[in-house]
Amino acid sequence: MLFQDIPAHEISRFHDACLDTPAWASTAPARFDAGIWQFIELNHRFNCLLWDEEDQARRRDVADSEIAANKRAIDGYNQKRNDAIERIDEVLLTRLAAVVLREGARLNSETAGSMIDRLSIVSLKIFHMGLQTMRTDVDQNHIDTCKQKLGRLTEQRADLQQCLNRLLEEAEQGSAYFKVYRQFKMYNDPSLNPCLYQSKGPA
Repeated sequence: MLFQDIPAHEISRFHDACLDTPAWASTAPARFDAGIWQFIELNHRFNCLLWDEEDQARRRDVADSEIAANKRAIDGYNQKRNDAIERIDEVLLTRLAAVVLREGARLNSETAGSMIDRLSIVSLKIFHMGLQTMRTDVDQNHIDTCKQKLGRLTEQRADLQQCLNRLLEEAEQGSAYFKVYRQFKMYNDPSLNPCLYQSKGPA
């Protein structure tokens, strides 16, 4: 069993446990310092930090400079989040290196690391939607609407867990596979973003 240490429900349980710890993303020390769980934790941490910055970036009662700082932080955290996804996939593909693909094996368009990233994001949605259902400063319609959304998010996570487990099982059997295409974040590259390289004038 190549992936018995990362069943999808345990990944989600870890995500939820982190979110139950106040200010986890910005204050808690790393729990893992090696292996795939190190990168699962890093991915979740950067998703949490991203969420907080995205909330702050929507403020209307602060100076534009503060929003600009939020936007730059979002850019940095998003890059680190994607780096962690790639590292997850690298570890998984290393485990799969000896697997011989069967004839007709299907290519999965989404990597397992991207699915783990989505589990992190939906856990954040579940956590924050749950908080909305406990508010005392809103009417019952708001509470009921948020409870309905919470149910849909919970269903979405359960479906995604099944899909991740199935992909890893089929990848181990050689009947499915995925590739890491690497990031091409052109807006982060001064040599590819025209708003950056044109401002420097002729090379």
